[in-house]
Amino acid sequence: MVAVIKHAGREPRVLSLLNFTKARRALAWRDGRPIDTAEFLADVAKVAALLPPARSAVNLCVDRYAFLVAFCAVLTRGQTNLLPPSRAPQAIEETLAANPGSYVLGECAPAAAMPRFVALPLLGGEATDAQPAIAAEQVAAIGYTSGSTGQPKPNPKRWASFRASTERNVAALGAAMRLGPDTVAHVVATVPPQHMYGIELSILLPLLGPFAVHGGQPLFPADVAAALADLPEPRLLVTTPVHLRALLADPVALPRLAAIASATAPLDAALAAAAEARYGAPVLEMFGSTETCVIAQRRTALETDWRLYDGLRLRPQPDGTLVEAPYFDQPVALQDLVELCPGGFRLCGRHADLIEIAGKRASLADLTRRLLALPGVRDAAVLQQETPDAIGVRRIAALVVAPERSEAELLEALRAEVDPAFLPRPLRKVDALPRNETGKLPRAALLAVLRDQS
Repeated sequence: MVAVIKHAGREPRVLSLLNFTKARRALAWRDGRPIDTAEFLADVAKVAALLPPARSAVNLCVDRYAFLVAFCAVLTRGQTNLLPPSRAPQAIEETLAANPGSYVLGECAPAAAMPRFVALPLLGGEATDAQPAIAAEQVAAIGYTSGSTGQPKPNPKRWASFRASTERNVAALGAAMRLGPDTVAHVVATVPPQHMYGIELSILLPLLGPFAVHGGQPLFPADVAAALADLPEPRLLVTTPVHLRALLADPVALPRLAAIASATAPLDAALAAAAEARYGAPVLEMFGSTETCVIAQRRTALETDWRLYDGLRLRPQPDGTLVEAPYFDQPVALQDLVELCPGGFRLCGRHADLIEIAGKRASLADLTRRLLALPGVRDAAVLQQETPDAIGVRRIAALVVAPERSEAELLEALRAEVDPAFLPRPLRKVDALPRNETGKLPRAALLAVLRDQS
């Protein structure tokens, strides 16, 4: 079943689910064995036949191959995959409430009771070459922002737009990995598939390019190494700066990599260089957002400027940047401030990240970077408080993970780095920051920790 959307004055347009001609190649790896396209298509058909009539489904599958099958089964029924900002019961309930009549799809029922839950059947054992077609204008997914700068917001993604943006990732990663015309690269991802970056680089890549994905979601260094060892070369590790830092802090050796991709948070050049030196592979930092998907990349150890993907255009604005792409319905606004340069752009911070106190301006990201650079600091976040003080100023606060240093020592060391107007008051030590599965720091979670520490 394919949802067909008619356009005035032209025929309906559909696009295939898979985008390659090599028959029965490996699409995924699960339990130590490859799963080819014929087995995958049979699994998609099996799951699609079980889905109830609805407009959308919350895809909670943890196993990456199960998520891939469920994602495509929902598509073939003409429905939309809902991707909540987290797996927390409240986030799921809010997503369901915003999309009446939706159901929940997963390998097994969540601990908290969920209405209209559909469990995936046992996958594997059958094969078919019948490939479904998807309406180009179908909303394939609705991704929600992480909430790092406020409340999560829905962002619908059409199938045609998803395909077009993924084609650029396929080209960029293929060039970085020097893939031959008949080579299939193998992907291990530490980021969950519900995240937009996770969907782009671990779900859409194998559907639309010469990639096969590992079914797991390893987090600890030993698990990442084991997952990579399950796969043949060439290997691509899709990860985040938080996970990359943890890998470098662990003595475990990784199997040979062809490339590492990183996103969800700024990647420090020194961290990228250390990863390249240890693993002998280029580290590609991907730039994008839930609103735009990936639009640029750079090799952070060697490059400062970002290389914009072909066919895209940036229009700097006083409060951010408009992104134009041939597959967007209209320009998309980002909070990021950029400076255009030949072939790409330079990031100048985010509009929401810039603060002004006593007539002076600073960037929260720069203040955080300076705090992270202090000896003994393992993690840190600087934010502006919600409530003004007695003279109407919203002061700066900081949360720091630094077991061997006192709050007073940290504040004194930071005094030499920043203007007194931007010294964090308070600066609180904590055991860990409230990072989500992708390493992001939702603002609401930071404020909650800050309140608890007051």
